[in-house]
Amino acid sequence: MACALLLGCGQALAEAQTIGSVDTVFKLLGPDHKIVVDAYDDPKVPGVTCYVSRAKTGGIKGGLGLAEDRSEASISCHATGSISIPAPLRQQEEVFTERTSLLFKRLRVVRMVDSTRNTLVYMTYSDRVIEGSPQNSVTAVPVPRSTPIPLK
Repeated sequence: MACALLLGCGQALAEAQTIGSVDTVFKLLGPDHKIVVDAYDDPKVPGVTCYVSRAKTGGIKGGLGLAEDRSEASISCHATGSISIPAPLRQQEEVFTERTSLLFKRLRVVRMVDSTRNTLVYMTYSDRVIEGSPQNSVTAVPVPRSTPIPLK
């Protein structure tokens, strides 16, 4: 899982580190279906890591990268170090994106700023060129009041 770049903008997005996986369905040919847990360090907020679990389709199509992964994903973000915000953040910004099918489907993680509560809110969802999925997951990381969140 390599670092993805947001098309046209050239801004760096978070890179995934696979933490582990569990098999859910045995496949005689090709890899098994599984649930994968990946970690993403927020590239603009040192000290925040998001963990995303999602289904990964196996079998022959999955092994060749031709299968479409399911839309369900779960996210949990935490302060894994001292949180610092070296530059102003956008009110809402994509932190990570990865293809979950050959052409049309992507898993996305978006960061939103809740200025009133000095909190970073992260949401994961899946979209498609024609029709996305309403399934999503959300988590929040409170930032200490001594570190106000600057906005662009």
